[in-house]
Amino acid sequence: MLDLLIQASEGGYAKGHENREAILRAALHVLVNEGYAAMTMRRVAKECGLKFGNLTYYYRSHEDMVHALLEAVVAGFEAQFDEIVHDQTSDPTERLKRYCRFVLQDIQTRETTHLFPELWALSNHSAFILDQMNALYRRARAPIIAILQDMRPDLPQQTHENLALLISGSMEGMTMFLGHGKSFNDQIEPIIELHLTSFLAAITNA
Repeated sequence: MLDLLIQASEGGYAKGHENREAILRAALHVLVNEGYAAMTMRRVAKECGLKFGNLTYYYRSHEDMVHALLEAVVAGFEAQFDEIVHDQTSDPTERLKRYCRFVLQDIQTRETTHLFPELWALSNHSAFILDQMNALYRRARAPIIAILQDMRPDLPQQTHENLALLISGSMEGMTMFLGHGKSFNDQIEPIIELHLTSFLAAITNA
């Protein structure tokens, strides 16, 4: 489930944190429901009920706001991934299965289906968005790498990274087919099982 995790500013006031959270939640709402082009500073200010000047106090530019939004998005995912990665009651194979199941089920949500393909499309034309997305997905792959290191400590780091890229890319690429309102949405369970079988075979044979 896509949720924002917004870090409090050091020495900041509670009201300031509330306003930053309101701004970023409004920005996410506009982005998911109206698209990136609609997510202007003025549109976001209107959405969260702030004056434009007050919004620029917290985020001086559109890029600052987008960076903060994506940081909050990935931090929210990381908090959920950490619960899986650091669960020492499960062996690494079970942790990988839980991680993959989480991601594949999450791409069925309207927010994730609308958000990430939109940003990847923009990254073809915007170096700023490309940098942001590359950084976001490096962090998203880190939990997979940590699990792979437990599963196959004999493999070199580059192989762990390549396997993590394969796993992440295979799952994210299914958004256009398994995502919210997409053609194969009702086939999620058998497709999850196919992914898990394929991933475990690739790890075993690496």
